[in-house]
Amino acid sequence: METNATGGDDRRHPRNDESWRSNRRDVIRLAAASMVASLTGGLHAAPVAATTGAPIRRSNKPLRAAFSNIGLQVSWCAQGKEAAEFWGKLFNVDVTWFDPELSATQQLAAVEEMASRDWDFVAIQAVEIDTLVAPVNRMIDAGIPVIDMDTLIAPLDQIGVHTFLAPDNEFMGAAVTEALVNAIGGVGTIIMTQGALGHTGAQGRARGFESVIAQHPNIEVLSTEPADWDQAKVVQLWESYLDTYPNISAAFHNDDMALAALEVMRARNRTEILIGGVDAMALAIQAVVDGSMYATVRNSSCRIHGGAIVAGVEAALARKKTPATPPRQIIVDGPIVTQVNAPGLLWMEDHFLI
Repeated sequence: METNATGGDDRRHPRNDESWRSNRRDVIRLAAASMVASLTGGLHAAPVAATTGAPIRRSNKPLRAAFSNIGLQVSWCAQGKEAAEFWGKLFNVDVTWFDPELSATQQLAAVEEMASRDWDFVAIQAVEIDTLVAPVNRMIDAGIPVIDMDTLIAPLDQIGVHTFLAPDNEFMGAAVTEALVNAIGGVGTIIMTQGALGHTGAQGRARGFESVIAQHPNIEVLSTEPADWDQAKVVQLWESYLDTYPNISAAFHNDDMALAALEVMRARNRTEILIGGVDAMALAIQAVVDGSMYATVRNSSCRIHGGAIVAGVEAALARKKTPATPPRQIIVDGPIVTQVNAPGLLWMEDHFLI
């Protein structure tokens, strides 16, 4: 689908209990660690040459850009579209959107269509790695800058994308899992509901989850079945989990899937399960504030999609003799949500700043 745009429950967490206060302090410490990691560019950032630091100016003539992320039914992707359109208006970019609706097959057809046209730049979040290589390479060969967002189109040493903007998914998965494990005292059961298995962001979060679980032998993982970002699948999985497992201590998902699971838990009166998420979307931030979710971490859709606009404008306006050379990979920062930073994060998201 193509579109165009110019330009709680107190029984759940007994807050008077000292362990609750201690666990919240752990989350705050993790938040501080996340901000330090952000400032240092993440654990896996490669050194890059210094750039001129010249500000990127608004284009005098309208630029044409094509965007595709994994599916606008995902709140992170819908927010990304809004952010791209907002930043596009500021920089005089006409954004055309290709929505694959969570289907790798539909996205391939959309990117083939994209590759048949002329653009000043293109930005893509792939549904699955290695599914879009042929049409993306045709655009690159035609001189169109292609910006990779959030998940790899292909390994960076195998494709000539202009730059890759993404969070440190492994860090995010580890940070939230560590918060959950600490909250249950290192003993209990946990379920991780993964996104699409071919999505390299989901793969990174799973590695982060597994790295923490490996350090806690008294934590039993009950399931790591994927739900492909689909809330209806999450509901089916959690109906089955609650029938099968009388004791579930914690659960880890992205925010949309976490909130879908929460609704099933509420309907079944199983709200003792601690829930951690990734993305820090507005509803999840509110859920952390009211105690219905234990933790979430910001995967900045606004910075990734807005950054793609800025990187694309820089590439489009660069002179041929001095082409734009952003870092090969840009690690986009985002903190763990706490009671302290939640109001500011909500304000920044409203203005497409984080």
